[in-house]
Amino acid sequence: MSDRIKYISSVEFEKEVLKAGNVVVDFYSTECPPCEALANKFESLSETYSDDIKFIKIFRQENKDLAKSLGVSSSPTLLFYSNGELIGDRLTGGIKRSEIVKNFELLVSHERATELKSRIEPYSTECDVLIIGGGPAGLSAAIYTAQAKLKTIVVDKDLPGGQVKVTHLVSNYPGFSEPISGYMLMHHMAEQTKAAGAEFRQAVDITESDFENRFIVVDGIEKISAKKIIIATGSSPRPLNVKGELEYKGQGISYCATCDAKFYEGKHVVVIGGGNSAIEESSFISKFASKITIVHQFDTLQANKLAQEKAFADPKISFIFEHEPREFIKNGDSVNEVLVEDLNTHELKTINCDGAFIFAGMTPNISEIKQYFKLDKWGYIITDANMKTNLENIYAIGDVVSKQFRQITTAVSDGTIAAISISKELETESVTEVLINS
Repeated sequence: MSDRIKYISSVEFEKEVLKAGNVVVDFYSTECPPCEALANKFESLSETYSDDIKFIKIFRQENKDLAKSLGVSSSPTLLFYSNGELIGDRLTGGIKRSEIVKNFELLVSHERATELKSRIEPYSTECDVLIIGGGPAGLSAAIYTAQAKLKTIVVDKDLPGGQVKVTHLVSNYPGFSEPISGYMLMHHMAEQTKAAGAEFRQAVDITESDFENRFIVVDGIEKISAKKIIIATGSSPRPLNVKGELEYKGQGISYCATCDAKFYEGKHVVVIGGGNSAIEESSFISKFASKITIVHQFDTLQANKLAQEKAFADPKISFIFEHEPREFIKNGDSVNEVLVEDLNTHELKTINCDGAFIFAGMTPNISEIKQYFKLDKWGYIITDANMKTNLENIYAIGDVVSKQFRQITTAVSDGTIAAISISKELETESVTEVLINS
């Protein structure tokens, strides 16, 4: 570690932090993937800012009392101090370089911040395979390409794991006789990917992309060029923008009946939506739950007639039409109340429940790059059987792809197909190049 970064304990905190001018403090832990993701950024930023800002690291596991007194409950946590006073944002989890720099600019003058940023020199990296997205599809592809001795780089705007890492339990992934938490499943997959030799750029911003020339720029600094690129950015549930929705995702709020319905055996769940997904998935949830209340904003359902007839005939399913959710409330371990509004009278009412499923549609995560690709009518990328897109040397896999089913296992399958296809193509191209040059 650089001598620009100082490790201290709680006994040195007052001297090294509270009485030391401008300071950034990293509370870190061992065996902590987010801490590992931050470490390189912390090191790199110290090269530029250490003359103006003191870089401190504190091992949280050995300084628990200090961490507790400061309200630090997770690793990593970054705190910013100016003359002993906390300023700026408290950063935790998958911390981006841009978030740190934003807070550094509160510690130094605007002119000085501009001067320091001008010192940062961009650099370039080349690889065989660049994978954008670190969910199950991207990680599966990376395992295969890295094991094939292809230089592989996985870039993710967050920490690896995609939506799965915030899924409470996964019970239908092959190889696990007991349900496993989504976080741990993706942790194992990420560690396997690292062991295979793939490199990661985690919790970063892609500030430029050019898929015709096969490169991206990460954090405005590193240009990564590749022989082949795989798009594995996944899709996201279309948000309702209702209080409690994001906060309690995975804590009583779910977007996947196949994944989570089994955990509501004999319980009451609320389903938000009235389209095909909401009604068809409600019939599936009915195999487990004792009661289902469907909340829909319109006075009729938008699902196909067959799905409607099945739902109306199910004694477990009831409907509240012309209502919308206004808040999800969690008392204890899980969401147990949904506050809804009558759209005609504007009266608010509370539905007591054991959890909620939201089916307001999904959106592929390609808003900034969709102009490059041929898309289906829902905005998903169209590929061939080998996961190739309309652009030469560009592949797409996982939930971002146009297909009928989106599950962890189908994402893994896509990643496998793309990786094997790429490996064979690069091997053929290498042989051809040798023959041409011989």
